[in-house]
Amino acid sequence: MSLQALIFDVDGTLAETEEAHRAAFNQTFAEWGLGWNWSVDDYRTLLKTTGGKERMRAHQAILPEGERRLSDDEIAKLHIEKTAAYGAILASGQLELRPGVADLITAARARGLKVAVATTTNTPNVEALCQCCWGKPALEVFDHVAAGDMVKQKKPAPDVFLLALEQLSLPADVCIAFEDSRNGVLSALGANLPVLVTPSAYTDTDDFSDADWVIPTLDAKHLPSELR
Repeated sequence: MSLQALIFDVDGTLAETEEAHRAAFNQTFAEWGLGWNWSVDDYRTLLKTTGGKERMRAHQAILPEGERRLSDDEIAKLHIEKTAAYGAILASGQLELRPGVADLITAARARGLKVAVATTTNTPNVEALCQCCWGKPALEVFDHVAAGDMVKQKKPAPDVFLLALEQLSLPADVCIAFEDSRNGVLSALGANLPVLVTPSAYTDTDDFSDADWVIPTLDAKHLPSELR
């Protein structure tokens, strides 16, 4: 492989964001008076469904008969408010990059490699994370951002990785995808990308047998030879 680009998932891969997402959902649910409150175990299960609006639909699909259900328009509105709540949490500085992430991206830049994002989350969430962790807009950290609000189908469909490859104008075999979830692995493989996994707090029981590499963190000591 003549490596030319690194393509990163965001939630769980760049940072352990899921607790901030869960807190933002629960805050917004309370503000709407829904009586919904997602526990850690609830959210671990719901993360098998990619996309925040999709998770809300999955949740209300199993609610007891007679409980309030939201229309698609209400779900979309609630999700906008949840995104703002998530941004406020990150703006307060309550998030750090996972070990090795910053150094790997710096080293990749020094080698002349491109760096991109391919994520199910929406563009405002990518911006919030980059401002929180780098103090910069996303496109000052990454060459390209492919986000869930830019594609028809979210992970495990390959759409967002295919979009990232299109943005980079590169074939899959000169890139590496970085993921933390089974759905992410399936998405990357669907785009014919080699994929490296660092399991996160919410995905440590996922099946990663199809990944090319599985390592605990992106610290240099764990990286495969292609990345050293």
